[in-house]
Amino acid sequence: MVKSTLIVRASDALPLAASVDDEQTEQALSEHKQQAKLIFRRIGPNSEQRCSIESGQYTLHYFIADNVIYLVIADKSYPRKLAFSYLDELSKEFQTSYGAKVDGVRKPYAFVGFDTFMSKTTRLYQDTRTASAAGSSHLGKLNDELQDVTRIMTKNMEELLWRGDSLDRMSHLSTSLRSESEKYRRAARNINIQAMIRQYAPIGAVLLILIIFVYWRFS
Repeated sequence: MVKSTLIVRASDALPLAASVDDEQTEQALSEHKQQAKLIFRRIGPNSEQRCSIESGQYTLHYFIADNVIYLVIADKSYPRKLAFSYLDELSKEFQTSYGAKVDGVRKPYAFVGFDTFMSKTTRLYQDTRTASAAGSSHLGKLNDELQDVTRIMTKNMEELLWRGDSLDRMSHLSTSLRSESEKYRRAARNINIQAMIRQYAPIGAVLLILIIFVYWRFS
């Protein structure tokens, strides 16, 4: 279930908008909202565009687009694909409504009016079954980009709190791992080709000799 949403400017973590949470939700998520502020401070120019950070019974999913960070706190069991579909819907509407004004604002929560759209979209995504039905067409549009949700980096909040890992370092590590994985795939492909050549080259040589012999014998 979607619990709370925060929207901040990526360059300086200035709050731009947030969901209006009831008192019970506010108290339950107070620690996680502090953790969200830590995440905003750790995000840099080279950070992953999409990331999920697990913290106890919740997961904090964020999405960066056009100098804006969209973050949702959701139950740990809530599907990642739905969480990022939700954030993507918010980002498209926010960019259309306020994108040109983001860099110029100076006061926090300058776009508090966006809560109306957030509340409506949150209600659609509260229940996974309702969200899957209501967002099916939207999910279809995102299919190419989010086809493999396992590619979205997942980290643990404790690593940020106690080890001090920066999200930039996570990004470099992720990029390095993808590069190494691609390198090994190419190497494996080359080895397979070489093995096939070694296996079938003698047969090919024999066939070539036979063809030459038949041609010479009957020409």
